[in-house]
Amino acid sequence: MFPKELFWDLNVSRLDIQGDKDLIIPRALYATTENTFSQDISRLECLYKRSEIVKQLKSTKERISNKVCTMVAQRYHVRHFSRY
Repeated sequence: MFPKELFWDLNVSRLDIQGDKDLIIPRALYATTENTFSQDISRLECLYKRSEIVKQLKSTKERISNKVCTMVAQRYHVRHFSRY
C-alpha cells in the first residue's frame, strides 16, 4: 500500500497495521509533498481514524516536517501543531 522505500530498514512483511501504527503513520507521510499529500493521507485514512493519525504525528520521533503537520491540521480542522 505504501512505497517500500519508506520502510527501507524493516522487513515490511512483518509490519502489523495496528501494532506498528506509531511507525507506519509518520513514515507514510515522511516524503509527502503538497502534490502527493492528498493521495498519501487517503491511504492512511483507509487504515486509521483521523484522531489516530494526528496523535501519532504529534508524538512521533520520526523527522516529520512542520509543513506536513500544517497540511494534516488543515485537512482535519484541528489546531496547528509542529514537530520542530
